[in-house]
Amino acid sequence: MNRPLIMEGANLYCGIDPTASNHLVLQEIRLPSLERNYVDHAPGGAPVAVEVDTHITRLEVTFTLAGWQPQVLGLIGSGDQTFTIYGLVRDRKSGRALDAMAIIQGRLGRATPTPFNRGTIQSHEYSIRGIMYYTLTLDYLPVFSWDFYNASGGVFTSQALEPFGMITRGFGGVFNF
Repeated sequence: MNRPLIMEGANLYCGIDPTASNHLVLQEIRLPSLERNYVDHAPGGAPVAVEVDTHITRLEVTFTLAGWQPQVLGLIGSGDQTFTIYGLVRDRKSGRALDAMAIIQGRLGRATPTPFNRGTIQSHEYSIRGIMYYTLTLDYLPVFSWDFYNASGGVFTSQALEPFGMITRGFGGVFNF
């Protein structure tokens, strides 16, 4: 039986400054979607096409920060940066708190201000693009790891989820992109 593991809190560090915590202004963060890309294939005169998977789509992380954050806005156009996300995930069955961490190396590719409306907090929506390295751990065990420069593919592992009775399916094993 799967146990509900619920994210209760998160923090984001942008760049290498260890004091640049965004815990007071982080409104939303979305980790990369792991999604296969498919193309249609209709072999020589076949009446029905089939879908053939070709690769994993590019990774992208989005997040929203309240107000204006000059230290983050200044990262646009500054080249590759390291972004670190820390989270608190709680096992709802046991009550145990688990550390979640994602390390992303990429470029801050977008900073979009939300409309200003009197009586609400204006925020900025950001996007990390051109991701060349991504690793996700839960309770210090790897969930997903991918490094463009040092491997030909990514590794997805269910090792971190097995103690919670979770069997992960889908990508499995080593990807050959």
